[in-house]
Amino acid sequence: TGDKFVRDADGYYRYCGRADDMLKVAGMWVSPVEVENVLLGHPHVAEAAVVGATDARGLTYAVAYVSLRSGREGSDELAEEIRSHIKARLVSYKVPREVRFCGELPKTVTGKIQRFKLRASPTQG
Repeated sequence: TGDKFVRDADGYYRYCGRADDMLKVAGMWVSPVEVENVLLGHPHVAEAAVVGATDARGLTYAVAYVSLRSGREGSDELAEEIRSHIKARLVSYKVPREVRFCGELPKTVTGKIQRFKLRASPTQG
């Protein structure tokens, strides 16, 4: 199916996402689902999706697309606050290099986030 899981020390399995969504950042595998779950723990984040982008050197880095709760507007300060929220909970290579604010994430008719649209146009949002 392409779904990835890890088994924890207690023997429980945790869903990590689809194999084709996994990112290799700084030589380490990053699960977008793990980062998204941390993003959703921020009080101003309504929805989030994490995808990979490539820099000028051809290296992959994570980009977080964030839809904010009503009444909130994106800003550089809020982006840094969100990155700090992630830094406090995950190792540094899992922290997205960029946080991009968007009104609504692209979705299928069943409500699944269309990551391929975010990957195809990293500046979308």
